[in-house]
Amino acid sequence: MRRIQLLLFSLILLCLSTPAHAQLWSGILDSSRAVDWSQAGIPGGIPNRTTICSTLNPGATAAQINSAIASCPSGQVVFLNAGTYNITGIDFAQHSNVTLRGAGPDQTILKFTANTSCSGLNADVCVQGSLNWTGSQQNLTTWTAGYAKGTTQITLGSVANLSVGKILILDQKNDLLDTGQVFVCDNNFSDASHTGCATDTPAPGRSINGINAIQQQYVQVTAINGNVVTIAPGLHMPNWRSSQNPGAWWANTTITGVGIENLTLDHSSSDNLSGVGFFNAYQSWVKNVRSIYTVTNAGGGRNHVWFENAARCVIRDSYFYGTRNAQTLSYGVEPWQSSDLLVENNIFQHIVTPIVIGGTSGSVFAYNFAIDMFYNNQTWMQPGPGWAHDGGTGMYLVEGNEGTGFVEDAIHGSHNFATNFRNQYTGLEPGKNNDTVPVVLHSHSRYVNMIGNILGTPGYHTNYQSVVPTATSCNTSIYVLGWADFSAGACGTNNVVPLDPLVATTLMRWGNYDTVNAATQWIASEVPVGLSQFASALPASRNLPASFYLSAKPNWWGTMPWPPIGPDVTGGEDATGHVFRNPAHVCYDNTPKANGILTFNANNCYGNTVPPAPPKNLRVQ
Repeated sequence: MRRIQLLLFSLILLCLSTPAHAQLWSGILDSSRAVDWSQAGIPGGIPNRTTICSTLNPGATAAQINSAIASCPSGQVVFLNAGTYNITGIDFAQHSNVTLRGAGPDQTILKFTANTSCSGLNADVCVQGSLNWTGSQQNLTTWTAGYAKGTTQITLGSVANLSVGKILILDQKNDLLDTGQVFVCDNNFSDASHTGCATDTPAPGRSINGINAIQQQYVQVTAINGNVVTIAPGLHMPNWRSSQNPGAWWANTTITGVGIENLTLDHSSSDNLSGVGFFNAYQSWVKNVRSIYTVTNAGGGRNHVWFENAARCVIRDSYFYGTRNAQTLSYGVEPWQSSDLLVENNIFQHIVTPIVIGGTSGSVFAYNFAIDMFYNNQTWMQPGPGWAHDGGTGMYLVEGNEGTGFVEDAIHGSHNFATNFRNQYTGLEPGKNNDTVPVVLHSHSRYVNMIGNILGTPGYHTNYQSVVPTATSCNTSIYVLGWADFSAGACGTNNVVPLDPLVATTLMRWGNYDTVNAATQWIASEVPVGLSQFASALPASRNLPASFYLSAKPNWWGTMPWPPIGPDVTGGEDATGHVFRNPAHVCYDNTPKANGILTFNANNCYGNTVPPAPPKNLRVQ
């Protein structure tokens, strides 16, 4: 017995003395400015379902496909053989854990002539739970305690109709006045009681005592003890507090585990709003899908994929082409109200805005390639892949993408805690001369981290930064910081939204290469060490990890160098020598085209397109 006691004591000492695993960004980012992005998407990756419950052939109607989905047992596949299907909308009708799979996007083609209502998303493919939205909550209660960043236990006013496995939507009232710290706001007017922060309409959000609530996080209930609820993941943002009347609401039915794979979705003849709509959806995905609009007219076609009240979903290994109206409201992937999404390894071509980032937190947008951001104002460069457009964004990661630029605008509200890591933003597209800027952070875009990016085009960009209140070379700067709108290129003013010098002073920059200086900037003054909140220590090293969310090169990567982009990358394929093409870019270059559109099949580009399981046991030291 004594030996057993000694052995147990030794094991306890070993556990206590073993250091916790650090986050991949440890030593570079302060823990107050980041979260564990390795957990974005579906834990363990997209399931590989092998049992087919029903097989359909060309000529099958939407009603027959919907019936097959409705009768398919959990964890099985509705398979569509090769051929062209002329159909109206597909609706999963709250039926979870079913995959709709084709023989490949170059073989199984769905041509839509109409859409489903999809709770107002008007989607050609609808993945929706019950009708629970900001205007009408099926279950609503107060959130009375447990607000600290990272906490996994919160106290609710009531747990009636709540059970383990439910998905809570957490929110709180917006800030009305800017106190110079984290500011969550979508006011499109200003007066003595309101700081203006939006040049257009407010962002989507629930109304709490007449005040909008645009900051949200989606968490799963893992345990209930009285009114104390254990959640996963922990809280992302550091500004949850009782003064803002935080609440929790949830759907009676959240659809989960729905997959859409190996298909072409042709939306050109459907006057839809969305190609694929995820509404009150969880852990669902789009993989190896070719989504196309080939008709340009004045109506319909807001986006290819739309997330509303959705979390932990994945969009990967897919190809998105075209726009219906070539104007505003013409997007690729649109996370509108969401958390912990993973949008990874996709190609975006001929789309106004490839990824328009709405009110999301904890999400990852990584290793995407965007080209020919087509907009009917032919002189205006559209940034991409990522553009934060709605207020309430926070703690999201943009990594390894290739495109023109990154923007957080002041059109629908404020932004906090975005991280850009190892992206290439050229700040230029052929024929464009307006808003040609790699990084635009408009008013109330605060606590941004820019680490290890490659920025600018040699010979075009002539100025390092244009910081309020001095407008200098606005269309040829690497950074435009703190301005209010796009009325004068990227450096515009507005009579509602004030200029914001805190955008620059809260910004962390470390190890970014820019073509104006033709050098990597490791500048101590660009690290905000003196902030009263959310300060960053000066990194002790110039060594950067390969990724902020992947522990190793993913198995779908192929033969291209890893990491592909960064100041420590040499011998690259671009003019700076610091960039190799990511796999999505290589796929675009190597795939044949018909009328300018890829004859795409991810299996021809990436081989094994199943991502590795995310690293486990990552903790802040």
